[in-house]
Amino acid sequence: MGYGNCANTVSHSPLISKGFGVCTNAVHSYEWGYKYGPPMAVAPLEAVRRVVEYALTEIPAEKISLGLANYGYDWPLPFEQGVTVARTIGNVEAVEIAKREKTNIIFDWESKSPWFQYTDGRGVRHVVWFEDVRSWKYKLDLLREYGLTGVGIWQLMQLFRAGMNLIGDEFRSQPTEVS
Repeated sequence: MGYGNCANTVSHSPLISKGFGVCTNAVHSYEWGYKYGPPMAVAPLEAVRRVVEYALTEIPAEKISLGLANYGYDWPLPFEQGVTVARTIGNVEAVEIAKREKTNIIFDWESKSPWFQYTDGRGVRHVVWFEDVRSWKYKLDLLREYGLTGVGIWQLMQLFRAGMNLIGDEFRSQPTEVS
């Protein structure tokens, strides 16, 4: 199905464009846990699902690309609203911190997101929420479930080879059988 002369136009404002003359709408489904907010998953699966379901009331599925977060946050504790500021980190950096601090990464089954805690060299406790291939896999499953057209990655410059490999494995064209 064609959409006229839309070339490679992408709208980051789906409620304004509603798909008129736009090939793809990048639906930002992340930033629930954010730099100035309390520690939590950056993109909890059920919140992402709600964003997708709302977007589908305004935009055809074939015009929606799901935004994936390619980062996490490291919050010093205790968290104090208006005072605490988390540090933005890459997904690979999060794993490196956990390894350096000899702490276990826990997968939160409710949000479908990884996190861990550690205490730094100055005695300050931290909590880190980030994305990994497990959390991305759950979000990529939404593309098939809702018939979305693809993904957009926020913070693409943060190397996350495992995530790129996952996308390639999930969406690599399969050879078709000719009978």
